[in-house]
Amino acid sequence: MTVPPTFAVLGLGEAGSEIAADLRAAGAVVRGFDPRVPASPGVIPCADDADACRGADVVISLTTAHEALAALQAALPGVSRAAIYADLNTSSSALKLALAELAAEAGITRFADVALMSPVPGKGLRTPMLASGAAAKDYARLVGSLGAAVEVLPGPPGVAADRKLVRSVFFKGLAAAVTESLRAARAAGCEDWIRDSIARELTAATAGTVDRLEHGSIRHAARRAEEMAASAGLLRELGVPPRIATASEEWLRQLMAEQAPA
Repeated sequence: MTVPPTFAVLGLGEAGSEIAADLRAAGAVVRGFDPRVPASPGVIPCADDADACRGADVVISLTTAHEALAALQAALPGVSRAAIYADLNTSSSALKLALAELAAEAGITRFADVALMSPVPGKGLRTPMLASGAAAKDYARLVGSLGAAVEVLPGPPGVAADRKLVRSVFFKGLAAAVTESLRAARAAGCEDWIRDSIARELTAATAGTVDRLEHGSIRHAARRAEEMAASAGLLRELGVPPRIATASEEWLRQLMAEQAPA
């Protein structure tokens, strides 16, 4: 009879609790600890981080970037040298490397930097993931056998983190632009119109849209910079802080400067 793998989940918030539940449903033994959130049914409650890690084949850290270092330090006394320590927190590559180095100093060399590439709620363990570091392949194999989809990237811890953060510039920036535009439209009395306009643009987007946005910004930087300056002025009149509009103007002016003759 095959012995099911044992996972320790550090952090049982929204993401951690869903992933822990899916691991349990897939047949794994799941031990969990969160100082603020009780373990859900089926997850073995533990006294602290180190206790949760005892006997675990894989440790999944899903606290926050701010708490990732403290969680690792607290967990180390209970982590087996044969275990995989997978940090799933969204943080910088510098922090991921620091975590891997700290783990290695304690004899834990199987470290995986894992990036969750979409919101976890509703997807749980099936949230698309990227992984890098010494244990990336082993992590992908283990959680993949339980239903996860993990793309392994060559390179040290931090490679997956960088990939996610580069992508976040677009997705979080897009969300910020949409939010600012909607607030301005609400103040101007045309919210329904701008919602429909944004939805049409997003629905019609193709691979060519990316090239059009990039090259159009470069080619028409001067005109668009003036347009965004006017947009920022309008937002101020409407009482909406023009953070995205102003940042867009500054970026376009940088593109202008890059094209100016030496």
